[in-house]
Amino acid sequence: MITIGAEILISSSAYGQELASFSGPTMGTRYTVQVAERDNLAEMQIAVEKRLSEINRLMSTYDEKSELSQFNQYEKSDWFAVSSETALVVQFALQVAADSEGAFDPTVGPAVNLWGFGPEGRRRKPPSDEDIEKARQRIGYQKLEARTEPPALRKQMADMYVDLSAVAKGYAVDEISDLLAKQGCTASLVVIGGEIRARGKKPDGTSWRIGIEEPKGLGRPFERVVKVENLALATSGDWRNAFDHQGVRYAHVIDPSTARPVEHNVAGVTVLADRSIESDAWATALLVMGDERGIPWCEQRKVAAIFFVRRENGKIMARATTHLAKRVTP
Repeated sequence: MITIGAEILISSSAYGQELASFSGPTMGTRYTVQVAERDNLAEMQIAVEKRLSEINRLMSTYDEKSELSQFNQYEKSDWFAVSSETALVVQFALQVAADSEGAFDPTVGPAVNLWGFGPEGRRRKPPSDEDIEKARQRIGYQKLEARTEPPALRKQMADMYVDLSAVAKGYAVDEISDLLAKQGCTASLVVIGGEIRARGKKPDGTSWRIGIEEPKGLGRPFERVVKVENLALATSGDWRNAFDHQGVRYAHVIDPSTARPVEHNVAGVTVLADRSIESDAWATALLVMGDERGIPWCEQRKVAAIFFVRRENGKIMARATTHLAKRVTP
């Protein structure tokens, strides 16, 4: 079984033998791959790490020479040529931004950095109201454009900063899952940080078992285990990356409309989808929305999700959308 949010894969067995697995650092976290095929494992890992390195060179904000960083440093408002991959991911991010009415916004980077959750380093106390407002003025997905023919990006503000951290890991998971399939892996589990994609069934005919990590307050590491196949999962939670100041906890999930950390009572959201890029982006958007906005949004779009809501007594209540049961294996 594997746990969403964990970096280490706990091997499952197939016909009495452990499944083959390998892992390594990537995108500020770790990747893990688990497959049934044991042949050419070393060559498989080389191919996976090469692909991850390619994606990182395109979309990382931690690499000043990446394609995305170069666009962020570009101060003109004409089209900036990029790879087809970067254009497609930005285009997808902009669509999620529009669908979520800005709850998800790939231009929220200035606020993420200001609060100490980006590549510019950590902080121990909140920024000033004046600095927060300055960051908010730089946010606005409507002022960013992406095209695929020819692939390019364009921004209306010279100091606009695009951050794909809420979709790039999901995109990478999908790419690695597809790469393994092309190499003949009919069953695989790919994990980058908290993004997971399961393909096929294990050789013994059983589904992959995923333990959904829940926030503190339930008194145990997991509350539920789901069995999945051909499905992606992602969790966005406010307990993973945060700092405390004068009794107030500030989490890394930023509301683009305020340029401040979210303040509602939803501690985390887990989303199940066909592709990891979808579950990755939607989990972030729904955590910003909260359950009151997010659950109706999911029901309208048939999104399978679980919201972990903090109650006044300190306990956590799990609220699942009606489509969750339809996406997991009995």
